[in-house]
Amino acid sequence: GIQPYYSKRSNIMTNKFIYYNKPRMITEPRWKSYIVQTTTPVFSPEQCQQIINTGQSLPAKTAEVGGNVIGGEVDKNVRTSHISWIPFDALEPMYRKLEHVMHQTNQNHFGFEGMQLTEPAQYTEYPEGGYYQWHQDSNFECANEPPVRKISMTLLLSHESEFEGGELELIGPGKKAPIKQGHAIFFASFISHRVAPVTRGLRKSLVVWFGGPALK
Repeated sequence: GIQPYYSKRSNIMTNKFIYYNKPRMITEPRWKSYIVQTTTPVFSPEQCQQIINTGQSLPAKTAEVGGNVIGGEVDKNVRTSHISWIPFDALEPMYRKLEHVMHQTNQNHFGFEGMQLTEPAQYTEYPEGGYYQWHQDSNFECANEPPVRKISMTLLLSHESEFEGGELELIGPGKKAPIKQGHAIFFASFISHRVAPVTRGLRKSLVVWFGGPALK
């Protein structure tokens, strides 16, 4: 049965003292992980090329930092790349596949509730010398970034032999996440990450954010 927190009024202070000096540790389930890399390609080389062709056919702009989903300011001290936004109806099969893989990944590793695709995908090109400094995809000041971002995804569209440098680093310097063409890395949007400078070639990638109910 359920035992009362205290049985006699005279024991209130004694029992509170015992309770506050013996807190119960709360642990995460062992199956959870906030950085997950796919073990099989999400897209084939042909499908990656189709996404590249679509991304390059759309209006390109110099990537911005800060602001809302689409909009902010150009700061080349923080980020040097070119992007375009892929409308949902331009590549519907791509979006369906990405959402399916996200749901599987979330169920097996993240455990967030009510997850869904909430923003258009960003096609990104990092030319030689291009980079993105350390940042998080979810802002600590909600007034600056209204969308609820819980899971971020980076998918490599280029073949890895087409460029050098441009590694995705997560959490801290030197913690690189090697990635191959068609593969993706899912990570919690509050994790700090960066794209190291590209030293040769052109790095092409797809970035998608997934959201759900506001954090409580």
